[in-house]
Amino acid sequence: MDRVSEGNATQCRVSLSSGTGIKEMYLFPSLLILAAVPFVCKGSCDVVPKDQYIEARSDTKIFCKTSCVQGKVYWTLNNRRVNESLSNTINSSHTVLSLRNFTHHRATLQCHRADNEQVLGGTTIRTYTRPSKISCILHYNNQPMRGVPKQLTCTWEHPIVPPLKINYTVLSVSPLNSIPSEICRSHETTCTAEYADINEKISLSLAYFNVTVRAKSAAWEASSDSYTFEQYRILKITYPKLNVTAVSDDVLVGWTITPSIGDYNCQVKYRKVGSEEAPTVVNTTLKRGRRGQMTIEKVESCSNYTFAIRCALQNAKWSDWSPETTVLTKLEKNDVKLHMWRKIVEAEKNGVREVRALWMGIPSTCQDTITYTVKQTPDKERMTGVNDTGTLCANSVCYVNQEAHRIHLTLFRDESLFAEDSVYVPAIGESLPQVTDIQTSTLEGVILVSWKAPVRPVSSYMIDYTNNGIQYYWKEIKQTNTTLIDLLDKKPYNITVTPLFGDKTGHGTQALQICSRLGDPGNVTNIIIEATDTSANVTWNVDTQEACSGVVVTYTVVVHNTRKGLQLNVTVEGTKQHVLLENLNPETRYIVYVMATALTGTTTSDEKWFSTKRFDPRLSTTLAVSGGILIVLVLSLGLCCAVRWKKFKEKPVPNPRHSSVALWPSTSRDEEISPFQPFHPSESPCDIVCIEEPQRTSTPPSATGSNDIPACDPMEEYTDPAMLPAPVAQNEDPVEPVETQDPSSPGESTELLLSKSSPSSPYRSQNSVETPALRTSNKKQEKTPPLMVYVSLDMFEQGQGR
Repeated sequence: MDRVSEGNATQCRVSLSSGTGIKEMYLFPSLLILAAVPFVCKGSCDVVPKDQYIEARSDTKIFCKTSCVQGKVYWTLNNRRVNESLSNTINSSHTVLSLRNFTHHRATLQCHRADNEQVLGGTTIRTYTRPSKISCILHYNNQPMRGVPKQLTCTWEHPIVPPLKINYTVLSVSPLNSIPSEICRSHETTCTAEYADINEKISLSLAYFNVTVRAKSAAWEASSDSYTFEQYRILKITYPKLNVTAVSDDVLVGWTITPSIGDYNCQVKYRKVGSEEAPTVVNTTLKRGRRGQMTIEKVESCSNYTFAIRCALQNAKWSDWSPETTVLTKLEKNDVKLHMWRKIVEAEKNGVREVRALWMGIPSTCQDTITYTVKQTPDKERMTGVNDTGTLCANSVCYVNQEAHRIHLTLFRDESLFAEDSVYVPAIGESLPQVTDIQTSTLEGVILVSWKAPVRPVSSYMIDYTNNGIQYYWKEIKQTNTTLIDLLDKKPYNITVTPLFGDKTGHGTQALQICSRLGDPGNVTNIIIEATDTSANVTWNVDTQEACSGVVVTYTVVVHNTRKGLQLNVTVEGTKQHVLLENLNPETRYIVYVMATALTGTTTSDEKWFSTKRFDPRLSTTLAVSGGILIVLVLSLGLCCAVRWKKFKEKPVPNPRHSSVALWPSTSRDEEISPFQPFHPSESPCDIVCIEEPQRTSTPPSATGSNDIPACDPMEEYTDPAMLPAPVAQNEDPVEPVETQDPSSPGESTELLLSKSSPSSPYRSQNSVETPALRTSNKKQEKTPPLMVYVSLDMFEQGQGR
């Protein structure tokens, strides 16, 4: 069986051998082959051509073999159905798809059965582009350089998606050589050739030449269009040599060009150093053989400027910009703006005012020699025409009296007068306009100032402001409001507004001090914690180091339990700096910190820890105070008892040897004749015991007229007549008493009241040397010292025994 393809049809031919032996041998296999022939010869389906590369924006045709199916087919491009109008059925076995202006970089095309959407086959189409926009220049490889250009460089555009390895070849065709000749090769979209190698192909003597770029990859090859170049139009000269000089008011720019082969167009650009504005470009035309020169005006004084230049032949490529040259401009007289002002720093004191002269100084970058002089003159002399040289002010500070003055500023350059200005200082109490109702506010670091204009017309207003009293800023405006910018952050400013009229100034009005911006509140410091068992009193201070710290609105005390991780927040007003933390756990450690919150921010103190007590400290204090009081009471009682006992121990005890025995009086006469005073229970047991004083005269109790017991008065001796000796009672001569002297008690005399044999005198009395019996004689009884009688229990027993 042979399968032959002819045109668009497929024919199947089967030949069998006529040999009998062969027929018998292969009869059964041959029948099997004949049964399978209809299925093999039925045909197959596919899409051709495969993996096609075409040029972008070109047309192409794709074929779909449909011999294996019956019915219609349709096409999809990147899974999107293609318009059926682009598909055409040639016969029952082929359908063709025509694609026009194909622009996809890569696309997948598939052929489907219409009845069940089965894919019969597919292919991939990729596109490529030709190199375009070719540009060539003749140039020098080093700057500056003279003579014939050294290199030819061509560049072009050729986008490839996805990137492929492309071999580029630059071909040239000239009037002398019509066959394309190779100039250079490259794998990039630029190619450079040494002019010495291609001089024969493109000579400078030729007016023009053509260039073509050929791109070749593994799958395709494409050539660009032919581009024609005129030699002098693609010649790029070297950048000119630049020379810049600063004169009094302008800047002179000069340059030279090599080679000088024609007329040139030149551009000079300059810009102030540090400026963000675009450079200024000045165009000029230079004739052949001329030296370039230009004057740059309207430059700022004492400022650095950069200059650069580039040139080109007529309709040719621009040269590179020359290296930038920097020059410092000179000080121009018209640029000197002193803007002189004065500030009355100190008000009237002893009739003298301190005035500080202010002016805009010359930039420090100026290299000129500049000197200043400041003088003061009374304004009345200027009004009267008197020529007064004035008084020099040291360090720009002048001291003037209460009258009006004028401060003069003179500027000298190289010892020659260069500029001058003056300002008026009003007299104290002078009737001059003054602004009122100054209002200030701040917003994001900018201070807004407004005021009410005076009734008297004024020409403008001068606003001066400072944050430290040393560095002053000022500006002149015509409106009644202004904005102060470029201020130091979080600094307080003092602002003064002064009206101006003519060549005089009014009185200044100072606004309330205002901060450029409020900062965060001060730091919370000095946290003191007094803890009990279930509470803690927390106090703190705020260290406000900045003058413009924000006002604290609230304080938040945060307490954290280190063991359980619990947190407690207590917030108080900004006027309070203490808080009582309650419901704490006894014998627990806590961490506490304080947050100060203002409208401008929040500051947080350092963390500090404390521990609660096991018991309430007030209980310990109460117990300690109570114990102290009890101890004081016990000590006081013990001391009193000790004093009483000491006094009791020191009480004198009578010696029985110096006592006499006497009979105790009868009971009926006890109250009358008892020499002992009755015991009164109401009397204090701590009555003072008085020691007998022998020579002291005492007044009897009846004479005092008082019922009180006399303190420390010894009792008078009471003598019972019945107990006196018989001779004394009967006016007989007194019996001389027997006196005994105790060796241990010298000076004491003992008198017998009765005889030892007398039964009615069982006692002895102890008395001083003088006896009461002798004192009673001759009816001249003198008042004697009281007699103290001592009684002991054994005496009573002895008397009763008798």
